[in-house]
Amino acid sequence: MTAEAAIATGREPGGGVHDVPWGEVWGQDEALQQLQAAASDPSQLAHAWLITGPAGSGRSTLAAAFAAALIAEPGDEAAMRQVLAGTHPDLTALRTEGVIISIKDARALVERSYFSPSLGRYRVMVMEDADRMIERTSNVLLKALEEPPERTVWILCAPSEADLLPTIRSRVRTLRLREPDVADVARLIVARTGVDEQTAEQAARLSQRHIGMAVRLATDADARARRDETLRAVMSVRGVGSAIETAARIVQLATDDAKALTAERDEAEREGLLRTLGITPGAAVPPAVRSQLSALEDDQKRRATRSLRDGIDRVLTDLESMFRDVLMLQFGRDDDLINRELADALAALAAAWTAPRTLVVLDAIAATRTNLEGNAAPALALESMLVTVASGRTL
Repeated sequence: MTAEAAIATGREPGGGVHDVPWGEVWGQDEALQQLQAAASDPSQLAHAWLITGPAGSGRSTLAAAFAAALIAEPGDEAAMRQVLAGTHPDLTALRTEGVIISIKDARALVERSYFSPSLGRYRVMVMEDADRMIERTSNVLLKALEEPPERTVWILCAPSEADLLPTIRSRVRTLRLREPDVADVARLIVARTGVDEQTAEQAARLSQRHIGMAVRLATDADARARRDETLRAVMSVRGVGSAIETAARIVQLATDDAKALTAERDEAEREGLLRTLGITPGAAVPPAVRSQLSALEDDQKRRATRSLRDGIDRVLTDLESMFRDVLMLQFGRDDDLINRELADALAALAAAWTAPRTLVVLDAIAATRTNLEGNAAPALALESMLVTVASGRTL
């Protein structure tokens, strides 16, 4: 079934809305077929899988569906839904809220991988963001992949194979997800959110087909406004002073965006913990339980740090799309612009700059992303990049 036909009938490609566990998998028919075959035929089942694809391509959704199909008996929808909810005893999933996966968390995951399944057919270990492991942490995982228990299956998720060590890659079966078309994502956004077709197309295009981001842009006018403000601010940078001011503004916008994403969840977690501890809202927290509250706050701070860094990385992705558009115009192409709403400003920039200068800026953005992954201070990294934007020279 094509994406268009599937959405028209109320079904999403790769599964229907009532198909458990595959109903939420969208636009990855080839990958879905491989995993369905592996879940039903032990001769096609590898002990470790690596699902790769760009952010928003559905790696986590597909991993969860595969885990449910492996653990539950065919037709046991109750058990499948329990896996999808993350509450089945034979599922262990590691979703880091920090900048990296800690070696402590990796060791705990490996230890659990040696337990026999308690209720299901297999024990399944899911590691999202496997690219966030440093080498020492990867080596902890390596031994478990080399000598896996008979009924344990590992599912790793990462943007690409290159994000993991060669020793890890050689011990997994890789499944590469495809990038959906803008039109397909737009139709999905209309079906899921009910927004008009024009807003959905714009969101799909500006998000560069990242489904989660497309949903947010389609339904959050403030998110669209922050994105537009950021791009226009960068185009207006003219010297060191404005580069510093714009870098600070980008960090502030990314911080506001991160708070908008995490504030409601943080408060719900705090209220849930206090309720579990028997503390009524507004009441003083007894000294005996303050350590538990502090531990939650520490976890939330780590999540906020990651959310901020992810937000800045998203800004850099948006900037890459903008200067990619400039380069397209400099080569006489105006038929495939991502940021069509900025067409006039992009055309003026393309006329004022040379293509080599635009390439220097794109290289600077890529270098900034690498520096931020190395834990560089966001404001300083952005300032350096924006000075390059203003000057057109490699620093």
